Amino acid sequence: MNTKEAIKQPLKPRGRPLAFDQDAALDAALNVFWTRGYEGASMTELTEALGINKPSIYATFGNKEALFRKALARYLAGPAAFVTEVLNEPTAKGMTEKFLIGTVEFLTNENNPRGCMIVQGALTCGAGAALIQQELVGYRKNYEDKLAERFERAKSSGELPENTNCSALAKYLATIHQGLSVQASSGASKDELMAVVALILKKWPANIG
Repeated sequence: MNTKEAIKQPLKPRGRPLAFDQDAALDAALNVFWTRGYEGASMTELTEALGINKPSIYATFGNKEALFRKALARYLAGPAAFVTEVLNEPTAKGMTEKFLIGTVEFLTNENNPRGCMIVQGALTCGAGAALIQQELVGYRKNYEDKLAERFERAKSSGELPENTNCSALAKYLATIHQGLSVQASSGASKDELMAVVALILKKWPANIG
């Protein structure tokens, strides 16, 4: 190739990562973390699922912790968004019913990994991931506080008895949610979990005095 021919050849960019769909990659990361937990998800597994190499992951999403947090935010705003939406129900009973039924439908959805990503992640984190575990526990505690606030409003309006312990009631629902998650992860069917929910709702509000 002479000098003139070389000049005509287009220059190839150097050091530029291959283009990829960041949303699709983040969805893939979410699926891995949801299935494997934070510690159980290796960088090798993540690179294979995302279809990009480690440098591209680090350049786009940050380290593993940063990638997990972005995947968690996507989880909360997407598949798990219903838990926030139910707080807008006009009655505490309606909210509780929608929360529990929605939880079962969510946990047993064939398009999702089984179980709750936050519950499973907090249970499977070891000492090496204490910070992530604390953050997941914090998310759970924050949601309990929102439930308690909603029940306080229901008590103020007269829907719930004056002696209702709203904090305990919120933890009661959160505990049921966590139990349903563990059961779903262990293979419990939708019908089995719906039967449990039916028993809980049948006693409402006698079981909150």
